[in-house]
Amino acid sequence: MPPEERRRAILDAAVRVFARKGAHATRVGDIAVEAGVSHGLLYHYFSSKDEVLETVIADAWGRLVDALRMVVDGDAEPDEKLRHVVVILLRSWRFEPDAVRVLVREVGRGPKLEAHLDEVRDAFHSIRAVVEEGQTRGVFRKDVDARQASWVVYGAVEELLTGWALGTLPGGEEDVARAEQTVVAVVCGGLAVRAVSTA
Repeated sequence: MPPEERRRAILDAAVRVFARKGAHATRVGDIAVEAGVSHGLLYHYFSSKDEVLETVIADAWGRLVDALRMVVDGDAEPDEKLRHVVVILLRSWRFEPDAVRVLVREVGRGPKLEAHLDEVRDAFHSIRAVVEEGQTRGVFRKDVDARQASWVVYGAVEELLTGWALGTLPGGEEDVARAEQTVVAVVCGGLAVRAVSTA
């Protein structure tokens, strides 16, 4: 196997183990066994379990942020962009549930949050940019603070992902679809210019 494929296989195995056992309880040996490699080969690619975990987190966040930036930079109307942002974030559970579990446990609800604030801010900035664009173009209400609206959107999505990752909410395919519809209806409906102002 080429070195880059071997490295990728180790990271994929690490995601599965971290999701199953949690980072604290995971040993380098667990990752090596899951990847089907020796300890020595794993250490050829990564210096420690912490480096593996940091790489897993950076990769997962990077994919999400890249997808959000593509939406922000696209040509769709702002309300459609916001729908796409919600769908991308929520569907990450369907397509990469193990990665979501790791992000929720180790970043969203764990000790690594402070170290990854820049990545979290990137997600907020993408949402805020869409809201501000919508306000500028007259699609979204201007009496709503764009920064706080971005926190509301992200917070709603994060709570759903957390519930699914921790098993406190049902997270089947139908549940994800309903969540998409609900968040889009509540958020986009509340931001729409036709919505009644509470000011």
